[in-house]
Amino acid sequence: MISDRADAVSATLPTFQRTRRLRNSPAIRAFVRETSLQPSDFIYPLFVVEGEEVRREISSMPGQYQLSVDRLEDEVAGLDALGIPGVLLFGIPNLKDGEASGAFDPDGIVQRAVREIKRVNPDLLVITDVCACEYTDHGHCGILVGDLVDNDLTLPLLARTAVSHAAAGADIVAPSDMMDGRVAAIRLALDASGHAMVPIMSYAAKYASAYYGPFREAAESTPRFGDRRSHQMDPANAREAMREIAIDLDEGADLIIVKPALSYLDIIRDAREAFDVPLTAYNVSGEYAMIKAAARLGWIDEWRLTLETLLSIKRAGANRIITYHAREAAVWLGSA
Repeated sequence: MISDRADAVSATLPTFQRTRRLRNSPAIRAFVRETSLQPSDFIYPLFVVEGEEVRREISSMPGQYQLSVDRLEDEVAGLDALGIPGVLLFGIPNLKDGEASGAFDPDGIVQRAVREIKRVNPDLLVITDVCACEYTDHGHCGILVGDLVDNDLTLPLLARTAVSHAAAGADIVAPSDMMDGRVAAIRLALDASGHAMVPIMSYAAKYASAYYGPFREAAESTPRFGDRRSHQMDPANAREAMREIAIDLDEGADLIIVKPALSYLDIIRDAREAFDVPLTAYNVSGEYAMIKAAARLGWIDEWRLTLETLLSIKRAGANRIITYHAREAAVWLGSA
């Protein structure tokens, strides 16, 4: 009999640990689980465009949309009901120029979006992306001199943009440009303009990644020439990321972002161990699109893979996750 053979085998085995005891049932697995994932961990990115009654699906990011300001009320209500605590806003203006003047316009697309969300739900956390790429006619992250982004000429633009977001009611400003000195410039400008209590969540370790492809469609920010490797980080470098984070914190950043997430889990872990500050990881558009594409082909279990992916980011050390999966993941977590 099987039981007799099992007893005979057990009698000949050396003493060993039965770690499977702690995986033997759903209740036991839940009891010893080390990392938890919940909707309050998520920040949901939103792309806001000019016009009325616009809800335009982004072809490379199924389930994500460009939204006009008048469509934000429904979107915000839905997030609140799911327990998602905040949004990250990206604005796409109708008119772009070489100076990114739409970025700091008091009546610009992001500024109006902030005011609308705060009207609908004052308690929802509103984070604004501070960069120039969506607002320039060349698609680069700052002011050009020739074909190069001029670091120091770009700093006043970023500072002025951050102040305009704070004046509109943003809870947190998040500079994503990767210019040297941008955190110090923004902190100085915020303090001088009466917004000393507005935190800066810096994209401190932002890599020049191929994972951003779908975002360029969503934000309409593809560079007309060249790329962003002169200012975004080389994917080969890990120690440099710790230096970048340390510099931003020294300049006045209150929170930090590592972007992307999945191919940079080591950076998230290193940052978590090195810095005792709130850490957010950005689960970017390409990471999202890969799961969606594989799911549409029937190659994966989307529900399980999405939650496993987000759990890995949390396990690596992220306190919060910016993710396009936020809405679906919150529903799935609620039904798990």
